[in-house]
Amino acid sequence: MSNLIFKPLCHGISCIDAQYIRPGLASCYLIEQNGHAAFIDIGTNHTIPLLLELLDKKGIPLTHVDYVIPTHVHLDHAGGAGSMMQHCPNAELIIHPRGARHMIDPSRLQAGASAVYGEAEFKKHYGDLIAIDKERVTEADDGFSINFQGRELKLIDTPGHAKHHFCIIDKTSKGMFTGDTFGVAYPELTYNDKPFIFPPSSPVDFDPDAWISSVDKLIASGSEQAFLTHYGMISNLGELAIDLKDKIQAFSVFARSTKNAEQLNVAITNYLVDAAISNNPTLAREKVLDVLALDLDLITQGLRVWVEKIAKK
Repeated sequence: MSNLIFKPLCHGISCIDAQYIRPGLASCYLIEQNGHAAFIDIGTNHTIPLLLELLDKKGIPLTHVDYVIPTHVHLDHAGGAGSMMQHCPNAELIIHPRGARHMIDPSRLQAGASAVYGEAEFKKHYGDLIAIDKERVTEADDGFSINFQGRELKLIDTPGHAKHHFCIIDKTSKGMFTGDTFGVAYPELTYNDKPFIFPPSSPVDFDPDAWISSVDKLIASGSEQAFLTHYGMISNLGELAIDLKDKIQAFSVFARSTKNAEQLNVAITNYLVDAAISNNPTLAREKVLDVLALDLDLITQGLRVWVEKIAKK
């Protein structure tokens, strides 16, 4: 059983470690408002006991969980949604229209992921995905607004990492919950409060032009801080947005200019490791490689899928 690790942030927001693969890799967010709760990103089935423990610690009854809101249906963000909905009888699932069918019937999602990871590894990391009654699922188009106990949460469509991705703008905190759209910034690579940020271009929907547009939409929201699923709260968003967009462009150049997956992996690895060390000169190359190990393979896969799609057009 993993230990509950959470950090209160501001305006009733807490960041909870999802305990996915390793601590500090993925998080979920609890928003408290008038004794009620909303969760943004939910982790995997193995995360749910931690979220229930936090609710108990805070004295919030399960009947007062109003919303479960995965930013998209990738399993480190939404894998535990069905289980959480079973525990919370009054909760409504808010999901991107392109992802709703996978929450109502997750069989294809589970079959596809099992084929990639193998059945045993899938069960180890995710457990069995649980279907959600379609009557409890709300599809949220671009601009959809939630009235959470008088607190407005506005959803904006943000493709680029995934076609089924939205982000949540919270005017109360002047913050935005960005899933993977505003990039990944692991605490281990932050230096003097300056995050090292990069785009997680996992399969299968990488779209650099759409992603850059989505980053611009997020900046245009006027948010002063971002709550990243990978990982934690960051500020200085304007500068980080420029850096993130530069890396999205660089990824597309690497994908187009390398001949095969091996060359691409080498190019991406050297680029990100060198950039991380430039951001934090105290880091050893081996440390950066250890932190980025999972991402480097997924980024390579995502970029190869994208460039192969381009070649077919």
